[in-house]
Amino acid sequence: MPSRNEIYDYSHDGVMRSLEFSLERLGLDRVDMLFAHDLDLFNHGTQEALDARLAEFMGGGYRALLSLRDQGVIRAFGAGVNGWEPCQWMLERGDFDIFLLAGRYTLLEQESLGFMNAAAARGVGVVIGGPYNAGVLATGPRPGAVWNYGPAPEWVLQKAGRLQEVCTRHGVRLVDAAFRFPLFHPAVLSVIPGGAGPAEMESNLAAAAAIVPPALWAELKAEGLLHPEAPVGA
Repeated sequence: MPSRNEIYDYSHDGVMRSLEFSLERLGLDRVDMLFAHDLDLFNHGTQEALDARLAEFMGGGYRALLSLRDQGVIRAFGAGVNGWEPCQWMLERGDFDIFLLAGRYTLLEQESLGFMNAAAARGVGVVIGGPYNAGVLATGPRPGAVWNYGPAPEWVLQKAGRLQEVCTRHGVRLVDAAFRFPLFHPAVLSVIPGGAGPAEMESNLAAAAAIVPPALWAELKAEGLLHPEAPVGA
């Protein structure tokens, strides 16, 4: 890995420089979409620090993105984050096309449903990153299971275990249900499950084609394991 230090710069000039360098490396004069990344507590540590970054972005980088979209240099823009709260905050204050939300609207967690519904109502798309919550919904609650890029806490292991038990009763892999669930929401454009090698990519392809019976979703809701208003198809 190269030795480097990342510097967050959400200013107008910072965004313009970043795009300029990217276009030069790509050999292009325009791109389809830009995401402002890491505007969340996970990356900035405190609400005070995050608030400062959000203010910097909305006062600078966001205006650069609006101008680039108006000029046709980009077709769309949004934010890629690990928390739904900043997405909600930005949705209420700006004209965004899309959000990339990692790990917060999954089979395990649906606290972001209000944001998801608001995005759908505004015609704003959402890409779901990390539908397996960084691993635990792919591996199940085994020793060493990962959640949110670290060791899974006890509540995660317990809930993942209950989810897996219901899936097993219906002859469905936990990873299949985890892949399919976010796609039911009308705001969701796609999911990004990732994969560390051919075996995981083959598993993702199998999950994408899996048939999950409606009775499984109904039982998950009856057991209190899914938000009662989460869309799960007809």
